[in-house]
Amino acid sequence: MKSDIEIAQEAKMKPIIEIAESMGLREDDIELYGKYKAKVKLEVLDRFKDKSNAKYVDVTAITPTPLGEGKTVTTIGLGMSLNSIGKKTVTCIRQPSLGPVFGIKGGAAGGGYSQVLPMEDFNLHLTGDVHAVGAANNLLAAFIDAHIMHGNELNIDPYSITLNRVVDINDRVLRNIIVGLGGKPNGYPREAGYDITVASEVMAILALTTSLKDLRQKLAKMVIGTTNDGKPVTAEDLRCAGAMTVLLKDAIKPNLLQTIEHNPCFVHAGPFANIAHGNNSILADMIACKLADYVVTESGFGADLGAEKFMDIKCRYSGLVPSAAVIVATVRALKMHGGGFEFIPGKGVDKAKMEAKNIEAVKKGCENLTKMVENIRIFGIPAVVSINTFNSDYKEEIETIKEMAIAAGAVDCVISEVWAKGSAGGQDLANAVVKACEKPNGFKFLYPLEATIKEKIEIIATKIYGADGVDYLPKAEEKITLYTKQGFDKLPICMAKTHLSLSHDPNIKGRPRNYRIPIRDIRASIGAGFLYPLLGEMRTMPGLPKVPAGTKVDIDENGNIVGLF
Repeated sequence: MKSDIEIAQEAKMKPIIEIAESMGLREDDIELYGKYKAKVKLEVLDRFKDKSNAKYVDVTAITPTPLGEGKTVTTIGLGMSLNSIGKKTVTCIRQPSLGPVFGIKGGAAGGGYSQVLPMEDFNLHLTGDVHAVGAANNLLAAFIDAHIMHGNELNIDPYSITLNRVVDINDRVLRNIIVGLGGKPNGYPREAGYDITVASEVMAILALTTSLKDLRQKLAKMVIGTTNDGKPVTAEDLRCAGAMTVLLKDAIKPNLLQTIEHNPCFVHAGPFANIAHGNNSILADMIACKLADYVVTESGFGADLGAEKFMDIKCRYSGLVPSAAVIVATVRALKMHGGGFEFIPGKGVDKAKMEAKNIEAVKKGCENLTKMVENIRIFGIPAVVSINTFNSDYKEEIETIKEMAIAAGAVDCVISEVWAKGSAGGQDLANAVVKACEKPNGFKFLYPLEATIKEKIEIIATKIYGADGVDYLPKAEEKITLYTKQGFDKLPICMAKTHLSLSHDPNIKGRPRNYRIPIRDIRASIGAGFLYPLLGEMRTMPGLPKVPAGTKVDIDENGNIVGLF
């Protein structure tokens, strides 16, 4: 079987201007970045403001495993399949970070015959948005240290500074550093650190903004620390928000690419799905919803993380109403959740156990799927389960998943073969989604913003994670008191927890029961517009594995990239 990059490089692309025209866009609505990429101007929203919004579908998943469930493959494939049955569809996904591309995950443009092209550009610099985010973030960081060095007129407490510098490469040695060494000319010495760019608040802001004016306002509200008497200090206080906006004036425009079957795909923004909300940009979705009959978007990780944040944060700020959700699952992942085999990072997997028929393990693992279906139903929208199939799957295992998915409340459960067959392998899924979108929609948020910080946290923990309750460590209690006093208590909650379990403990698989969620700290992304409680140790700067994916990436004698995925 050919590799993903070989399939992508053999595919024939259309000029991106033709893809734009297929959506109803004119030449002056886009800005070309070469022949096969373009940015879409925000003025398009004004031109199509009177057009009704498309059906809006979110693709999520069960609790993911290191094996991968094929969520992005399914997202891209569903968009292609909807187009193939005559439904004008635009797909919207995030731009990947260079960290995972050269770290463990590798490329993230889909796979097989369900990909976004040009695959190399998608996975690397694309149009430079991530670098613009890094520049804006680091400009603010430089302003902070320069301000302190030059007299600290704002009376900033150096120990209170929460803004780190960023770089879009996995580099664990930068997590904790000392800046300002070398004497007075080099600044004020203090502890600091680096985050990966996609974990920065600036990236979350880019994903949640609705206009250039709104972007400027959100950047201005970023809180970087406090004064010595406890008052918040913002980017506007430092007079940096204007320059940050200038650095992001092009990055705010969604990027237009194409699928392997020449369907339009917006690729824009890439916030983490644990520390941040893990969804592509509101602007990409808003524009897509005016240009299509169906929009397929994807939220990060499982329905306990990205999908909950999609509903409670992204939809709250965008005003868009989801029509349905697709939950992606695989036989092998459910088998793993059911104890059929283990995957230990660094040691691999017992392939014989993974591929052996094990109905009981699949049945037990489906408890995780059942909870994810329940989570989607809590928001009042229909759920379709998509089984991403492999050659090692048994018919009886697939039938078990179908039975349990329907019993849990899914409106349908279908097989997807888009990786191997492209749109032809996803038409059953496409038809199921069309039917789901026609069902009554009682969409509602999980909690009101007027609820207290604790009330919102406890609603998420008990209703979405299935915990019995919440325990607050002293630092979390201090922050709740502080943020309530500062007037930040009416913001949405963006829970920061492991993606490897419904609970806070990555080692607990399936559907955890009889446990309590510990909240060790709460931090604030005021510019982005949310508070994020920390459930356990959360890394905002990943590290490279012993053998990084980047060791396989090279360029051949003809200038072609090889080994990307």
